[in-house]
Amino acid sequence: MVDDGRSTGSPVVHGFPHLETVRSAITALYRRLSYDGVRSYATSLAPADAAFSDQDDLYPGAQRVARALVQHLHLPDARMIVAFRAMEHAADVELAAGPEYFVELNDRFRTHRRDIGAALSHEVTHVLLHRLGLEFPGTRDNEILTDTVTTYLGAGWLLLDAFREDQVSSQKLGYLTPEEFGYVLAKRALAFDEDPSPWFTSPQAYTAYEKGRARALQDVRQPPLAAAGWAGRRRRYARDRRRARDHPDTPPAPDAPYAFGSGPQGLRVSFACPVCHQRIRVPVRGRVRARCGLCRTVLDCET
Repeated sequence: MVDDGRSTGSPVVHGFPHLETVRSAITALYRRLSYDGVRSYATSLAPADAAFSDQDDLYPGAQRVARALVQHLHLPDARMIVAFRAMEHAADVELAAGPEYFVELNDRFRTHRRDIGAALSHEVTHVLLHRLGLEFPGTRDNEILTDTVTTYLGAGWLLLDAFREDQVSSQKLGYLTPEEFGYVLAKRALAFDEDPSPWFTSPQAYTAYEKGRARALQDVRQPPLAAAGWAGRRRRYARDRRRARDHPDTPPAPDAPYAFGSGPQGLRVSFACPVCHQRIRVPVRGRVRARCGLCRTVLDCET
């Protein structure tokens, strides 16, 4: 189910209120698909595969885009039947055993055809997650998981591109904020060496992507990663490390991206992998190279 921000008339929420759930979703995706499984989605859905002009016939065009998404998300035996009706949300999908899945789109997409691909991307990902048996408890977190997976696997740039906002109206599809979509898209771009910015037709989507990218870059510049540098972040890390050595029972600061703990071989520090956000623990002994066991990222650390 895709939420339709425009139907309520309320302002679009901005910022990063769901960031921890988004990061948990990325970790869960890597755990369920494995490194090799995630890498099989290295190429994003091509803009031409989701293109939908006013001259295209409605139902054949919607079926064409749905088939492209099914193929992109590696659901070769899933047949999507697309219909339109008046409804509160933007779209909905009937999750059954398959092989046929019925997707209903809001009637307004009959005339707003450029966003049909965006609405379908979320619903087809619901089918993928249903087949994988991957879900989060609660509707809100499960929808955030779906948005995150859609974006990280290369189809969610459509959802961000559907974001448009001006002084009199706004539209946003999905449960993530525009900046959170940008964050996940930037995480994917960094992982796969991909630049999605040329695909945006919405200026507001590009701005949100840049803000999300700035936040994603912070993840690779947090101590004890060597890229953190000494300006502010490293100084605080050194202070916290000294406190952990002198007072081992002192709890970590709640906003610190790392935590110290004592082990049989001395002080250790744990932190989130900047790619998949699984926790990594390394010894505190200066320059250390760590390899994430989940996403296989090799990390240079200055512990």
